[in-house]
Amino acid sequence: MFTGIVTAIGTIRRLAPIGAGQDMRVAIATPPGWLEGVAIGASICCSGCCLTVVTLADDLFEVEISAESLSRTTLGTWAEGTRINLERSLRMGDEMGGHVVSGHVDGVAEILSVMPENGSHRWTFRLPPGLSRFVAEKGSITVDGVSLTVNAADETTFGVNLIPHTTEVTALGALRPGGRVNIEIDMLARYVARLRQFEGMGNERRGAAA
Repeated sequence: MFTGIVTAIGTIRRLAPIGAGQDMRVAIATPPGWLEGVAIGASICCSGCCLTVVTLADDLFEVEISAESLSRTTLGTWAEGTRINLERSLRMGDEMGGHVVSGHVDGVAEILSVMPENGSHRWTFRLPPGLSRFVAEKGSITVDGVSLTVNAADETTFGVNLIPHTTEVTALGALRPGGRVNIEIDMLARYVARLRQFEGMGNERRGAAA
């Protein structure tokens, strides 16, 4: 479990196909000391995707990514030198600075525009089909592992405002219109939608029984 507060920017150092070439092993370099206390098997959120540490060095760790994850996220576009957002898993007693993030990517969104707006920039994204009902104005959303507040939403798009600090301390600042990002919807929205689905099914059964 994570909070969407990025604590480091990692750099892709190596990529090697595994699993008959369908899966991928990736080596990720981190800032000095960032991996202190991390153990083999730990979970790290890598640009929004929860991945398991399989090897460790001083300032480098390796993960293995399945073909499923490569096809459903932006991880399949990684190359040597790509900079990614990193967050270590939440521990009991840690500050909840963002919102509850699982690291399970729901889809990939396209960056439509980045426009100056007072002291920040308004970023507008096109959502993949089926996710717009989970995104609400002033709700939370995770973009490439970063917890953000939705400032506008319609049937196909949503907008957020990024202050300079956010673009400086995350890899979002390197993105441009036309780029693609991993999206995770708010967990609360997911369960509310599921509850409403079962309520609707219950109403149908009661109607049929009557």
